[in-house]
Amino acid sequence: MAKGETLADTIRVVSGYADAIVIRHPKEGAARLAAEFSTVPVINAGDGAGQHPSQTLLDLYTIRQSMPIEGIDVALVGDLRYGRTAHSLAFALSLYGVRLHTLSPGGLELPETLSADLRESGMEIIPHDTIDDLIGEVDVLYVTRVQRERFPDSASYFNVSSSYRVTPEILDGAREHLIVLHPLPRVDEIDPRVDDSPHARYFEQSRNGVPVRMAMLMEVMQ
Repeated sequence: MAKGETLADTIRVVSGYADAIVIRHPKEGAARLAAEFSTVPVINAGDGAGQHPSQTLLDLYTIRQSMPIEGIDVALVGDLRYGRTAHSLAFALSLYGVRLHTLSPGGLELPETLSADLRESGMEIIPHDTIDDLIGEVDVLYVTRVQRERFPDSASYFNVSSSYRVTPEILDGAREHLIVLHPLPRVDEIDPRVDDSPHARYFEQSRNGVPVRMAMLMEVMQ
């Protein structure tokens, strides 16, 4: 699209060359627009701060490897306003009767429209002020990166991000079967010492992306 052509025209052309289109785009809603003009299946691989449904499928698969999803408690921690993985996962979890716990810096809470939709679906959303408040109440801790660009200066960023850091000491108060997930890449929101913890599942989660996305491609092209 470097020559200035529209996304719609690009999709019309590319859909004539391929059996499916996987699109990642910085603009929210781009994948939905692409699907309107494509003659082949479109997979949303992330649209700005909107959604990331393929990530959600591998997240659900990773959770399911450890426990049934129905009726569990899941915490979303970090940037929940712009974190597209959190948006898609929250929506998917609402289909399973999950109780959703949230922890985020001020101004980075779940978008109000999404929260309203989730509550309308019957999902209970429980906000928390600190990670210590929620760690003993959840089965899954889903950590997302607090994005530095959302803060006016480095000092403000480090002051906030340190409050949401997952450490082995924090996990001492967790349920024995708790799993820690992260869509990656991480910065410093999870202490590297957690990597060897039996709670850590984020690298396994990343590996699961290969078979899950293979299955997605097979499904849409059958």
